[in-house]
Amino acid sequence: MTKLSKINDQLMGLTLSELTQVQNMIHEIKSMKAKAALSVGANVFVVQKTKKTPGVIEKINQKKALVRMRGTVYTVPFTMLEAA
Repeated sequence: MTKLSKINDQLMGLTLSELTQVQNMIHEIKSMKAKAALSVGANVFVVQKTKKTPGVIEKINQKKALVRMRGTVYTVPFTMLEAA
């Protein structure tokens, strides 16, 4: 049995409120990992549903980063950033 199948079995036994808590924890973990891997000046991709847009990190705030893409600076959550 793989790790994911074990996790899936555990998740199937949770209530809706517990699943919501797990979802929030996953979101926080993704933010922490993305923040740890990124720094000012790093080349990144801003991941959207159907595309990845290249950019450069200008500034890192607590929950979001300022990313320069195509000459404009955008505020982007860490969960949408991926190292290039």
